[in-house]
Amino acid sequence: MTIPMPWRQRLSTGTEDIQDEVIRWYRETRHGKAYVPGMIWGTLQTEAYATVVLRQVVDFLGVPDDVPAGVAKRMERQQVLHDGEHRYDVILGEQALYTNIGGPEVMAEQMERLLRDIELPSLNLGILPATAETGVLPMPGFNMFEGGRVHYELVSSGVDITDPVEIALHHKAFDAVSEAASYGGAAKELIGKALAFWNRAHRTEADRARPRG
Repeated sequence: MTIPMPWRQRLSTGTEDIQDEVIRWYRETRHGKAYVPGMIWGTLQTEAYATVVLRQVVDFLGVPDDVPAGVAKRMERQQVLHDGEHRYDVILGEQALYTNIGGPEVMAEQMERLLRDIELPSLNLGILPATAETGVLPMPGFNMFEGGRVHYELVSSGVDITDPVEIALHHKAFDAVSEAASYGGAAKELIGKALAFWNRAHRTEADRARPRG
């Protein structure tokens, strides 16, 4: 079964309430999986990065503006990475390291965060190189939760997939991407390369802003 959830309906009171719901999903899932090809997984986002993301959501959908409260809840959700009771297999596309969310300074801070968190015992973080060949066609990102649910976030709605046959295909797709992803030192090298890129961009931005004469 596929269950659509229109964002404007779900966010009719702002971003905080739905973040509470997401916190519950993560706390109830001892072993979760996520494939996120184009941006940073929410549970690894810095406060600055998450602020830009939720600001864009509020502005795009025209829902009540409670961005600081929503960001605070997203930061609270990250406790699952440190409580010793949860484990997550996460694959980011290399593009996620370069999708510009908030500018070079925000992105550089986010890369530094990834380089720290990749060492967490609760996290198995892989980076899918842009040129990697995989055994599955390109696909949008998704989260897999225990209890038989796969969640997609689309432009106008969130979608939950609960059919066991479809969920089995998602496990197969995740395994295929996992086999092509880079882990450990190779993943750190890709993140470090992105960090160097954003640091250079930040220096260039600062030079352009510096008064001349």
